[in-house]
Order: sequence, then structure tokens, then C-alpha cells
Amino acid sequence: MSERINIKKRSAVFIDLNILEYKRALDLQIQALNAKIDTGLIIDQIFFVEHFPVFTLGKRGGKENLSVSKEFLAAKKIDVVQTDRGGNITYHGPGQAVMYPIVDLERNKIGVKEFVHGLEEIMKRTAADFGINANRDQRNHGIWVQNSKIGSVGISIKKGISFHGLAMNINLDLEPFSWINPCGLANVSMTSIKKEKLKSESSCSINESTISMDQIKIAFVKHFSSVFDYKKTDLKSVANTNDLIINEM
Repeated sequence: MSERINIKKRSAVFIDLNILEYKRALDLQIQALNAKIDTGLIIDQIFFVEHFPVFTLGKRGGKENLSVSKEFLAAKKIDVVQTDRGGNITYHGPGQAVMYPIVDLERNKIGVKEFVHGLEEIMKRTAADFGINANRDQRNHGIWVQNSKIGSVGISIKKGISFHGLAMNINLDLEPFSWINPCGLANVSMTSIKKEKLKSESSCSINESTISMDQIKIAFVKHFSSVFDYKKTDLKSVANTNDLIINEM
């Protein structure tokens, strides 16, 4: 009975960072993580963000799965950043919805496998909101539409608190994925909500099939709250990310 009461007290602040450089968003995650560790603050923070073009490497590496040169990437103005999240190489860019939950898994009694499964479920339900049947696949964590990947999960845990998170392709340019083996998997194609809607609604124009990021953020809040049994909190937009931690704590 007491465990059920504790679960019902789960709460989070949902924070919209809009579009932000990857390293800056990572710095904000680390600040939030360290604040929770140092002060024991209960409130969890869920960051929503789009990134400027960047390839990120996971704990398993990933440079070996990059098929273009440094000079090519420099000409495209795309950085390569090493991270401590799980997984291999992936791409982030405008039009991809990224969610970073800074969640105290131990306090909330959420297992790591349960958490990863839940992040996948959020993307699965979001895809369903737009008429897309997406599912898990044994090849790799994340969410797939048949043989094409639409969403990825990569997290890290420090002292029972999660950071990093999920990335779901909404209406981004998918070409940079062709320059890597996504998540270290060869011969894997990537897809997006926009691409799948265009397939199923051939009579629609590209403009008619565009999904707004605000719709995705609302879906993420709804499904995160439902999947992990959190109290719903208003989505907050922060103009000055330098003051983010102070303002939101």
C-alpha cells in the first residue's frame, strides 16, 4: 500500500528548450543531475529539445560506423561529440524530437529495463497518435516501422538518476543517417513521422503532412505522464537557458 502511495506522488517539470546546441543541452542535463544528487531535490525534470546537426557517439563507440571524412563533416558544419550514454552512433538535427528525462529512478522505484521500455512506449504511442503502427524490434532498442527505425533510446544512470533519453524522427532531413550505420547497425534505413504519413496519404501535399513540434511535445507529455504514472505538469518554455536550473528548481 505504501509503495502505491509513493508512486502516486511522482511529479516532474516539463521544460521546453526549443532548438539548442547539443553540448549546451548536455551541460544543462549535467547541472540538473548534479543538483538532484547534491541537494536531494525530489522534482524530476524532463527536457524537450531539437538539436542543430550533430553526430553523437555512445559508450560502444561509433566512429567506425561513420562513412564520411572530417573534411566532409566540416563542410556540412556537423560536429561529432563523444557522450556517456548507452548505444552507438546516431544523428540529431532540426525536426527530430528529443526528450531528456532527469529522473530519480531509485526514489520512484522504476527499474532500468522498465524505464527503457517505457521510453519506447512513449514513442510507440506518439506514432499511433498520427496513425503510424510502430513497434519494438529485437535488433536494437528503440521503435521501428517495419524495417525502418523511427525512434532511438540511449540513457545513462548516475547514482540512480537517469539522463540522456530518447530521440524520435518527426520531419527532419534523413540524409545524414545515410552517412553512418545508425546505432552501429549495417543496412538499416531510417524513417520519420512525416515520411510515413506521406506513404499512407499519397494524396496529401508535403505541407499538409507536416507535423508541428508542438503537437509532438504535447503527445510526449501526455504519454510520459501515463506510462510512468506522473502528475501532469504544464509544459514550460524557458527563454534564458543560463538561468534554467535556478528558475525551475
